[in-house]
Amino acid sequence: MKSRKTEPARHRRVARRPLLKAAGAAVVAASAGGVWSAHAAKSSSAAADESADALIIGAGYAGVTVARELAARGLKPLILEARNRTGGRIWTDTFSGEQVEIGGGWVGEQQKLVQRELTRYGIATTPDIGPERMLLPGDNGLESLTPEEAVGALSPLWSEFYRGSENYFERPYEPLHRKDLLQKVDGLSLADRLRQLSLAPKEFQRLNSETSLYSGGPSSIGALTGMAQWFQLAGGTYESSLSMNQKPAGGMISLLKAMLKEAGTEVRLQSAVTRITESKGLVTVEVSGGKRYTAPLVVVATPTNVWKDIAFHPGLPPAHATAARQGIGVPHSNKLWIHVRGRTEALFAQTPEGSPISMMLPQQQLSDGRLMVAFGGPSLDAEDPAAVQKAVRQFLPGSSLIRYRTMDWGRDRYSRGGWGLRRPNQLLNLFPQIEEPHGRILFAGADIAQGWHGAYIEGAIESGLRAAQQAITLAP
Repeated sequence: MKSRKTEPARHRRVARRPLLKAAGAAVVAASAGGVWSAHAAKSSSAAADESADALIIGAGYAGVTVARELAARGLKPLILEARNRTGGRIWTDTFSGEQVEIGGGWVGEQQKLVQRELTRYGIATTPDIGPERMLLPGDNGLESLTPEEAVGALSPLWSEFYRGSENYFERPYEPLHRKDLLQKVDGLSLADRLRQLSLAPKEFQRLNSETSLYSGGPSSIGALTGMAQWFQLAGGTYESSLSMNQKPAGGMISLLKAMLKEAGTEVRLQSAVTRITESKGLVTVEVSGGKRYTAPLVVVATPTNVWKDIAFHPGLPPAHATAARQGIGVPHSNKLWIHVRGRTEALFAQTPEGSPISMMLPQQQLSDGRLMVAFGGPSLDAEDPAAVQKAVRQFLPGSSLIRYRTMDWGRDRYSRGGWGLRRPNQLLNLFPQIEEPHGRILFAGADIAQGWHGAYIEGAIESGLRAAQQAITLAP
């Protein structure tokens, strides 16, 4: 992180290195509370494959869930993680001396699997900081409202937007239950749904500001059924959707740490997988640098957007190949942490599509200023401090930045996108086939969860539990 005033803090990846080098060397990885052993290096002439009961690609919530479940049944899986840390699109770190979430940041009481896991490990949650004032698109620029006024204005709009979803997602945890009704709506984008409604310009902008944010670009990217399922899972009202604002003690990584500690599973960091080959009842996984691992099965627990970076032999089946080509993770997801000088009100702001900052949320007040979380739109040059300063002053006139930090998940090579949000037609075209094993190659991840898909660790845990059951069936 750069500490110079108003300059962006950038994530610098540690250069990839072979896990096993010269004789006598050892690798000890320590990150996110997991358990790693020191491995005596072999001589350069020894290039024998390593083996495991199962290989898991990705040390996010899906992969760690699989590892814990397999370990509980006496298996010894091995996790291969491309990054130099665990967590995937969850990344608890520090900024301006405070614990912050660079990736996903919230859970909800409605998320039954997460709540069960938090209870299991005794991890408490607290609600995020609520706004004192809200800025929403108005007839002439941004309109200032109290939180109560804003909810009163937005609630009927979202109720109309999602009208009918209580029927086609009658059982939101079983999204294909009313497949007959989904035939009429799964092809609709969020932009298509907006066009169906008779909205005043201000009303259109208030909805479109959020649909474009969640789409990671134009509202034509995201599927109506993607967000509508979240709406029903949250309780089917705008007010209930606002309760998805809980933060676990110790950060979003704390639960993963506890799960990984219980599993006792070894994690090989900086092990980017390049090739997966199944042959004669074994799966061989090759990582960057050429090292190979073998196991009776492998679980691919990475974002769907990076499947295209892995050579699968045999090739992926149709549903998986389509997901790899189209992507599920949203293309633009630039999260910023901003430190604004002085005592500043807890302000929430949401802007029309195309604005430099799509949404800004208040965080803690510090002695020298307030922290804010923002999501930059495609038009924001987040590497330019002057551009960020100008964008923040759209909401806080006269304010000055002490510093900020930016993470563009769309450009991250191990994510190639932010949170997952299904595209039009993906629910019916990809499911349930995308959850099924491809021989001895299995798949997990929030992007392909049936319930809280894409943007939530609930979905990652759900898919991890499913993949673990499939793995147990395949295990020798």
